[in-house]
This record gives sequence, C-alpha cells and structure tokens, in this order.
Amino acid sequence: MRVGKELAAYAQSDDCVVLNGDLGAGKTQFAKGFAQGLGVDDDVTSPTFNILLEYVGDELPLLHFDLYRLETADELTDIDFFGLLESGGVSLIEWGEKFADAMPDERLDIKINVDQDGARIITADGYGARGQKLELAFKSIEL
Repeated sequence: MRVGKELAAYAQSDDCVVLNGDLGAGKTQFAKGFAQGLGVDDDVTSPTFNILLEYVGDELPLLHFDLYRLETADELTDIDFFGLLESGGVSLIEWGEKFADAMPDERLDIKINVDQDGARIITADGYGARGQKLELAFKSIEL
C-alpha cells in the first residue's frame, strides 16, 4: 500500500498504470495506497464485478479498472475504455496483461507476485516517455 501511495505523488493527468500479477498478490492493496496518494477519501475496493470504479481525489480523479471478467478486446470498446483513458484522470488497470496489445503505449506496468516465502516482489517497466518517468519514480521508492 505504501509503494502505491508514494508513486501516486508522481502521477499526472491521463497517466496509465497497469497492475499485473498473481491472484491475491496485492494489486488492490496497491490501488488503495495509490488512491490515498491522490487524496481519495473513499474506501477503494476491487472493481471485479463493476469493471470500473471511479474515485474523486484532491489531486486527480482515479479510474480503477478490473479487466479480469472481460473475455475479448472488443469488450474494451464496449465500455469506452480508450476514451476513458484520456478523460483527465489517472487510470489504474488490474489484469491488463489479458489485453497487453490493447494497453496504451504510454504506461507503467507494475507486476506484483508472491514468492515461496510469502514475500511480495514488485517490479516496474515503463513504456513511452511518461511510463519511463514513472518507472524512474518507482525505482526511487524504497521497497
């Protein structure tokens, strides 16, 4: 949660962060911290049954997507996914790896896995100029 909160300090309008990793690894906990960092007071929950939950923070709106239940990339168009990515908020996308080819060119991919001892391993890869800046910010955070 702390890592997400610290990373949010670097977020800008229309940034995209894609959260990947094992089921139960902590993607929603990361999202809770990220939301706190944006000044969101609401309780952030997994949007599993909603596909998208939107939160208003002191800094920027947060669009929290969960693509787990979607079957095809065509469904991204049905929910206006691409329009929402450019709506002025920060998009946090869980299970984005299902549609890796459809993810924005400018993004930060965060991967959260759990090792055999139960420790979380968090890595980041930035794509495009904004994604690379966010990756540098992530690497400045003490894990």
